[in-house]
Amino acid sequence: MASVCIIGSGNWGSAIAKIVGANAKKQSSFADRVTMYVYEEIIDGKKLTEIINQTHENVKYLPGHKIPENVIAIPDVMEAAKDADILIFVVPHQFIQRICSILQGKIKPTAVGLSLIKGFNKKEGGGIELISHIISRQLQIPISVLMGANLASEVANEMFCETTIGCKDKMMAPIFRNLIQTSYFRVVVVEDVDSVECCGALKNIVACGAGFVDGLGLGDNTKAAVIRLGLMEMIKFIDVFFPGGKLTTFFESCGVADLITTCYGGRNRKVSEAFVKTGKSIETLEKEMLKGQKLQGPFTAEEVNYMLKLKNMENRFPLFTAIHRICIGELKPTDLIDCIRSHPEHM
Repeated sequence: MASVCIIGSGNWGSAIAKIVGANAKKQSSFADRVTMYVYEEIIDGKKLTEIINQTHENVKYLPGHKIPENVIAIPDVMEAAKDADILIFVVPHQFIQRICSILQGKIKPTAVGLSLIKGFNKKEGGGIELISHIISRQLQIPISVLMGANLASEVANEMFCETTIGCKDKMMAPIFRNLIQTSYFRVVVVEDVDSVECCGALKNIVACGAGFVDGLGLGDNTKAAVIRLGLMEMIKFIDVFFPGGKLTTFFESCGVADLITTCYGGRNRKVSEAFVKTGKSIETLEKEMLKGQKLQGPFTAEEVNYMLKLKNMENRFPLFTAIHRICIGELKPTDLIDCIRSHPEHM
């Protein structure tokens, strides 16, 4: 029986805990008890882990939804992960290196990982690195990825959706599918791991552009142009920096579906719209609108721009570049339209 640990407990982590807890309880190939690492916080004078373990609800990040009783919240990541055969990573990507350094040498050497983390990380000495590569290198275990058109609130409400798992190991693929799939959460497994993960990171940048369009009140036609040009830049970026993928991957849930969903729902679009309408900084809006959760789009845009600047390629990715420059205040949101109008795709 495989023992499962979920590392992370935001709204997406808690929504996945609902699925994983229920599937582990139903299927004899998984241990009944699922551990969930929860960053300890005090809510109305009580520890968040105690609230989750007593009420089976993450009152801060996924209120109104019951987490199965076999999911146990643990505030110490080492304690949560030490006996796990399957580690599911679902924390904001800026925290992954610190967590991996704590877990180094403290987990089962036979463990495998599944990353739900959307983003890149800057490499020392230049370039960017995929989060799954960081986890795999630091923990010395194989990592697969899960990305898709999966807004956490809708998944928690059991509204039908699809997701994509990128997994090279043909033995592990059905195990991950059994752990994650439900009647309302359909899993397709592909082998193109890097492309699946890149799509999950890059679409958050495009979603910021869609949010700027909404904030400017420019309508759905303009937003469609941002989505289309964003998809073109996503395909080109992956081809340049993570070559060897398949074009068909972009037609899975992790690709065009996730891009559309994030550009119409999701926090990156919502906060970016408020950024235009209020004139407040991204950091201020993050605090006001996200209950302490982190926004991935501007952060990823900064990492991608770091790579583009390094390779002198900013002009080849004008949409990504403009979105980054708007986020940091170098351009005004209205400048996005000039970028779209003069995009190489239109020349």
